[in-house]
Amino acid sequence: MILVTGASGHFGNAAIDFLLAKGVEASQILALVRNEQTSDDFTKKGVGVVIGDYENYASLVSAFHGVEKLLFVSGSDIVKRLSQHQNVVNAAKEAGVKHLVYTSFQRKDESETSPLWMVAQSHIQTEKWLKESGIDYTILKNNLYLDFLPGFIGEKVLETGVIYVPAESGKVGAVLRSEMAEAAASILATSGHEGKEYDFTNSEAASYEEIAHWISEVSGKTITYISPSAEDYGKTLASYGVPAEAIGIFSSFAVAQAKGELDAVSTDLVKLLGRKPLSVRDLVSSLYSAKV
Repeated sequence: MILVTGASGHFGNAAIDFLLAKGVEASQILALVRNEQTSDDFTKKGVGVVIGDYENYASLVSAFHGVEKLLFVSGSDIVKRLSQHQNVVNAAKEAGVKHLVYTSFQRKDESETSPLWMVAQSHIQTEKWLKESGIDYTILKNNLYLDFLPGFIGEKVLETGVIYVPAESGKVGAVLRSEMAEAAASILATSGHEGKEYDFTNSEAASYEEIAHWISEVSGKTITYISPSAEDYGKTLASYGVPAEAIGIFSSFAVAQAKGELDAVSTDLVKLLGRKPLSVRDLVSSLYSAKV
């Protein structure tokens, strides 16, 4: 039996669809949701539904009972995530889960000086707990979701002619969330992945200078890249009504990119997908060429 946590979220839901597409029987898949209101789509597919909450340890032990493989999609509540993740790992151990696949994140700097420390801390600790648990594990080190890149570029970039991000000349190996989910499903559907750590990063990385050039090429409009200070960036976003929490996350990832934290390339996804993942250039071309 394969269980997918966070099943009502984008990553978990996509992973379940890819498991079905790869020939895994619906009767061998369980979707973990927090309430029954989100279960209809899964039951229509024949997928089993179990109720569980990362903050309710007993519910997790009950949900994980009889599960052989568990896709543990990391929690989105950064403040509460550390204790939530501890619950998941401990519950998986108590329930006898054989193999746990965890969605972690790509990084180079694991110290408190990292601009991504607020994201990094819980992931690094969760990996440590996993390795000490005795459960067979696979760790997925996810780079930035390519889906989020337009948010950094700016939805009105063709009007303003400017990309305004404090990433300097740093590059990012962003990957579509759906392709990461597809690769995770491949790991769950096959064997031989125990004890491995995969870099879920693209086979090529790109900078915002390059992105500005590519948008200019396909749109016919001149796009300029400006890398402000993180402080000026935050003030600018705040002036447009962006919430402080969102500003903090966007700034952290941009500064991390400036410091080379997201400049990673790998062929791991190529091997798992059987093809190259969608590149940053291809995404940019598809998004902005139609807006001429």
